[in-house]
Amino acid sequence: MHLEAGGELPKEPGKVVHQGDDLGRWVRSVRLGWDKLTTVQQWMCEHILGIEPVGEDEKPKPRRSQADKWAMNYQAAKQYYQREGHLQVPRKHIERIVVGGDGSGGSGEDQEVRELKLGAWIGNQRSRAATLTPERVEQLSAIGMRWTSVVEGR
Repeated sequence: MHLEAGGELPKEPGKVVHQGDDLGRWVRSVRLGWDKLTTVQQWMCEHILGIEPVGEDEKPKPRRSQADKWAMNYQAAKQYYQREGHLQVPRKHIERIVVGGDGSGGSGEDQEVRELKLGAWIGNQRSRAATLTPERVEQLSAIGMRWTSVVEGR
């Protein structure tokens, strides 16, 4: 109806609301979920409505799981330990690590530098020691984790 009235389909949400439906949000969901549409639905979207699937550069990055976040912070802790020889990380310390890529030593296009609040993470692991899995406790202990807080100035 919107197209028949001379309107154009919006590319992003919030631009056109027709009869209570956000057409931009619908277009985005169709483009992102293209592979879930039937062949007939894809043909109709493409040839009748002029909607095409998203390109690779438009796809949102997948969300990181809690396990992925823990692994990144652990990688940062290992890097810090290898450089400093201890895990007495100042609470406000930020550690930069390189993440991503396929590990094959290729071009590294998928790699990015991340800044992680390592000091806060280490403190949180100490305070949650009783609830960490034995594997995580073992991993952190292997790289010099002290499970009781270190008193400043000793």
